[in-house]
Amino acid sequence: MPDRDPPEARASKDPHTGRFLEVTPDLAISEDDLEERFVRAPGPGGQHVNKASTAVHLRFRAAGIRRLPAEVQARLAQIAGSRLTAQGDLLITARRHRSQERNRADARERLIALLRHAAEPKKARRPGRPPRAAIEKRLQAKRRRSERKRERRPPSLEA
Repeated sequence: MPDRDPPEARASKDPHTGRFLEVTPDLAISEDDLEERFVRAPGPGGQHVNKASTAVHLRFRAAGIRRLPAEVQARLAQIAGSRLTAQGDLLITARRHRSQERNRADARERLIALLRHAAEPKKARRPGRPPRAAIEKRLQAKRRRSERKRERRPPSLEA
């Protein structure tokens, strides 16, 4: 019988357990908040596609994470759109590649990119001032419209 490692030794060798994914220098998410499920990918691939579960469904529990600031969670909800479930889980499906490991890395990269985008503070809008030519053009149009409507009126009897 081959020499088997105890589970805790295997966990330390596994590159995907007990780690944190760094999103920004001040924001990291735990791998415990991620859930990966491997499913069969649709599309061409011959026999391989029917036998191997290479597509990855990555579920990120965004709602209950205290490390994620409230404003980041709000922006993430806006950006994620239909990928966010009613329970607050973010779902990412990766099936671009034929290998499970590359799809797994792709899903994680897309999650990190989404979180980085949500972590960027939105720039405050500074209202611009319309150019003088635009103001003049608008006033001229108002004068023409007023003149046209005045000409449509019946003549007054006072004259």
